[in-house]
Amino acid sequence: MASQHLPELTVEILRSLLRVKGSSSSVGGKLSRNSMHPRLLSSPLPKPFLQIDDRLQCQQKSASFTLKTYRGPILAETGRQGWDFGRFFKTLYFFNGPPSPAKVRSEEKARRILGSGIDLVVGDITKESTLVPEYFKGVKKVFNAASVIVGPKEGDTPERAKYSQGIKFFEPEIKGDSPEMVEYVGMKNLLNAVKGNVGLRSGKLLFGCEDNSFKDLPWGALDDVVMGGVSESNFQIDTTGGENGGPTGIFKGVVSTANNGGFTSIRTRNFSTPENLSAYDGLELRLKGDGRRYKLIVRTSRDWDTVGYTASFDTVEGWQSIRLPFSSLRPIFRARTVSDAPPFDQSNIVSLQLMFSKFEYDGKLNPTFIEGPFQLPLSSIRAFIKDPITPRFVHVSSAGVTRPDRPGLDLSKQPPAVRLNKELDFILTFKLKGEDLIRESGMPYAIIRPCALTEEPAGADLIFDQGDNITGKISREEVAQICVAATESPYACDKTFEVKSVIPFSEPFTVDPENPPPEKDYNEYFKTLKDGVTGKEYLERSAVPV
Repeated sequence: MASQHLPELTVEILRSLLRVKGSSSSVGGKLSRNSMHPRLLSSPLPKPFLQIDDRLQCQQKSASFTLKTYRGPILAETGRQGWDFGRFFKTLYFFNGPPSPAKVRSEEKARRILGSGIDLVVGDITKESTLVPEYFKGVKKVFNAASVIVGPKEGDTPERAKYSQGIKFFEPEIKGDSPEMVEYVGMKNLLNAVKGNVGLRSGKLLFGCEDNSFKDLPWGALDDVVMGGVSESNFQIDTTGGENGGPTGIFKGVVSTANNGGFTSIRTRNFSTPENLSAYDGLELRLKGDGRRYKLIVRTSRDWDTVGYTASFDTVEGWQSIRLPFSSLRPIFRARTVSDAPPFDQSNIVSLQLMFSKFEYDGKLNPTFIEGPFQLPLSSIRAFIKDPITPRFVHVSSAGVTRPDRPGLDLSKQPPAVRLNKELDFILTFKLKGEDLIRESGMPYAIIRPCALTEEPAGADLIFDQGDNITGKISREEVAQICVAATESPYACDKTFEVKSVIPFSEPFTVDPENPPPEKDYNEYFKTLKDGVTGKEYLERSAVPV
């Protein structure tokens, strides 16, 4: 499916999900009473990918690493070393080891609603076993339209005719799973399941300090001894040598051109599990430069002697951050460009290597190369998301989530869900708790709180607001378009906002097909939004617990 059609298809699917928001799902072909939890995930697959999910409790590993030195100090002087077969063998041994959506009760109903143009996976966000990691591979953007089911106590028609009339026409109750399970536990499970693929605003640490722990890597020396040279290097951890007195790694050595050599490097062993950095745009090195040019080499193959995707970078004196976009990496094998190498696969990072070398690429030389000792302190390696950062997780919540416990509020003027929050198992309270999980997740997000959803067409003028104060109505189609537009706007990133149409409930809104309203530039609305405004400010000032 052509990529230019994906936004339009995404809007169509989201509109369908919003129309039938809050039903049941099936898992493995069996009917389930659990709440329906649709997810639309945008991915580079040929088709957009719809996920009707379950839950996954992916625990973040926060292992502690012992600070250590890999080898003793280097005592040799340039030009006076002899080639060392023992060191050559240890080098090979180190790296290679010893020689030798929509509310549906079934997939069938989902197909009827959404058509055959998408990949559909059925699950339940309240059941972590159905959030299979493979479902999310390559997914970079998530649209979440999950909701608990609310319906008439007295029952409804198969087409939910009573529900479509609105809560004011019937006595409501929660159907299926509770708001706590759907809006809070389900949100927690979904965030854990997609976080690794969607990415974190602050990036992903591969090496260095974070949260008072040190993430280490199995570095080993890989010098020109492998080709008969005598250069020598190592990698040490200095527990107090960092920029602010903390730990840092130090790549240091003595480089010599004797015996046709001229390079030193440190390389990690192959990772036991490849790093999936598909959510990110490159690697950032925090280091203390010395004015020389170095190389970073990233490998996607477990083979010993293979193509390394490489970028050279120049340093200046002092601490600095070097950003190397994945797009800048070039396939290199033994200092020569490989024109027919496979494309770089950032979802399968197997090892990293830092090099100081006399050689550049394709016969060129490093203009900053000098024989003798060198030292490059390296405090961290982190995958980064390039600027401007736009929302990767877009959640459709609800206006009114902060109002049930707000002091001084006239409940008679509030929507039914606000008045009946307690009777509906604290539906808005748990929606707010689910929102908080998103805000705390570290993922770039946008939280959209629509007022009452209608089947009217998009096109009416809109009011965007913050602080959770407005009431009114808005077209489901309009909300779907806002969701898609939010993923492309840095102004929508990390914002929470309410939205409604300027048309009052008493007036239906129609569109003349011969004279449709002009397309909106939603970015103009997003530009008015402020950071940190959620409506919880009223609760915090009044010290009312949520």
